[in-house]
Amino acid sequence: MIVTWRNVMRGLTLGLLAATGAGTAFAQPIEVDVVGGISDPMPIAVPVMPTPANAPTAAGDTATLGQQLAEVIANDLKGSGLFAPRGPSGIAPVGIEQVTAPDYPYWAQTGVQALVSGYVKANGDGTLTIGCYLYDVSARNELKRDGFVVAPSAWRRAAHKCADLVYARLTGEGPYFDSRVVYVSETGPKQNRLKRLAIMDQDGANHRFLTNGQSIVLTPRFAPNRQQIVYMSYLQDRPRVFVYDLSTGKQRLILDQPNMTFAPRVSPDSQYVVFSMAVGGNTDIYRVPLAGGAPQRLTSSPGIDTAPSYSPDGSRIVFESDRGGSQQIYVMDANGGNQQRISFGGGKYGTPVWSPRGDLIAFTKLGGGFNVGVMTPDGGGERVLTHGWQDEGPSWSPNGRVISFFRTAQGSGKADLWTVDLTGANERRTPTPLDGSDPGWGPLLP
Repeated sequence: MIVTWRNVMRGLTLGLLAATGAGTAFAQPIEVDVVGGISDPMPIAVPVMPTPANAPTAAGDTATLGQQLAEVIANDLKGSGLFAPRGPSGIAPVGIEQVTAPDYPYWAQTGVQALVSGYVKANGDGTLTIGCYLYDVSARNELKRDGFVVAPSAWRRAAHKCADLVYARLTGEGPYFDSRVVYVSETGPKQNRLKRLAIMDQDGANHRFLTNGQSIVLTPRFAPNRQQIVYMSYLQDRPRVFVYDLSTGKQRLILDQPNMTFAPRVSPDSQYVVFSMAVGGNTDIYRVPLAGGAPQRLTSSPGIDTAPSYSPDGSRIVFESDRGGSQQIYVMDANGGNQQRISFGGGKYGTPVWSPRGDLIAFTKLGGGFNVGVMTPDGGGERVLTHGWQDEGPSWSPNGRVISFFRTAQGSGKADLWTVDLTGANERRTPTPLDGSDPGWGPLLP
């Protein structure tokens, strides 16, 4: 559990709220161009977070945590491709009194445009208070502040939230660092891969396995409620859709019948699971209540209809189909009506997924390899973002600006998780202990 509030530092006996001019308006605030900024990332200082008194905690002493917090914040910002963090190593440490009264002349001569400062304090009840401040160095103004009270084990979440504060304030985009990814962890030879469900923070930390690998699992996706994951499992050699409950660790079959079910996704209101089911040699898209019940058939064209994904308002579904003779992208109303093809760019298209912002659909494009691209919901503005040998399986970040996917190496079959932003210029490998595929990026954590 993490507690956050605005101006949390007010009233603390440490005197951390020295006169800072918080909230002072200025004419031209600094900001990052999320389209063009990738070629010239903003220099930003992230010094070690000081502590008013070094104290032991369940996660280490507060001085060490101050270093680790700054490292996570800097790594998050650097990974976005929009910032060039300086620190925490290699720059001057910040005293506790400078957290609310920065030495602007010093930071200006380092060439940075913004400063991320803060502190970490051990509380008497065993929790931590972590302060986060963002400053405009040239204008000598505070841009944003927040504070977080967390259990020591959740210190990384506070760091991600601080990075999100900085990212959102300077880009105008929504946050995405304080989120998780579920994926398929793979190991073993190509002909006999062990595939397990695994979950981790978006930067690869706090990794854990959810299944033991006794049956193959594919295409895990979070429910918007963050508590459940839908996926396909070959349990007892029968490919079917299951629901995994993160709070209990229990798995539940979504539909108990003899037909193959696969490619599940949950509706934005967490009420339905939409999926594919093969019946009598034809594969169509169905939906069923997440809690269980009778399936409703949504498509009926000859061929394979699969990979459904809801629009963020739940009114439409995008999916792939070979009904016209080749693998293409279609959209339809959530009840199955008004089905129409939207991909006409040449080649084949698969695994479409609607952006959380509703403005784009990501997909895998097949032809001369596999690559990840985006188009608008009417099929316009197609852009290919990656150029690997086999890049596929896109999944959107919570703010709809970054896409996770997996890249398979030619020859070895080794798969890794990667991210790319909408410019296509900033790719980053997500570290995993073993090979990884089928990422499903979850919503922001509460």
